[in-house]
Amino acid sequence: MIETLWEGILETLYMTVVSTGFAYILGLPIGVILYVTDKGGTHPIFWLNRLLGFVVNFLRSVPFIILLVWVIPITRFIVGTSIGSTAVIVPLVIAAAPFIARMVESSLKEVDSGVIEAAQSMGASSFQLIYKVLIPEAKPSLLVGGAIAITTILGYSALAGTVGGGGLGALAYNYGYIRRDEDVLLITVILLVIIVQIFQEVGMFIAKKADKRVK
Repeated sequence: MIETLWEGILETLYMTVVSTGFAYILGLPIGVILYVTDKGGTHPIFWLNRLLGFVVNFLRSVPFIILLVWVIPITRFIVGTSIGSTAVIVPLVIAAAPFIARMVESSLKEVDSGVIEAAQSMGASSFQLIYKVLIPEAKPSLLVGGAIAITTILGYSALAGTVGGGGLGALAYNYGYIRRDEDVLLITVILLVIIVQIFQEVGMFIAKKADKRVK
């Protein structure tokens, strides 16, 4: 059982970390676009902002268990199967990217307008403004959001275990629910709580270190 639990931990970490990475690859640019195209942004484009915002809000409103079923054809096309820890990464990314996009947009909006105006007055291009001013200034908030995002994805990965996703969620479902093994159920819950706490504390620690306002 120890080997099974260890394998479940590794699968959970694999799904969570890889999904978070890909979700950021998608969510970060979407969040930047939402920010710059919004009213008061550097390049306001009403129709693009509303269209992209609608898609993001729609995906965020769909329960993850339903999203899992919806994207099965996409998962099979990309991975070749809809079962297993690797297959679950696809719906995890699709579910997390909109959340991260909104988090990025919110973090960028927190940047002091004076800093933005100073950069623009010195002739910073749009690219320089975003990647050399906005994102560095919003780094602490982005890191806090990242810690929240990774714990959210961890929760999603546990839920995915009920439909063949693997990881600790699968152990909790197969042993704790199907076989009525309450000991395994309790152990998996404790392990999930510990992993969440580790991710959260590490994320908050890094965010505090990156915050120039905290000495």
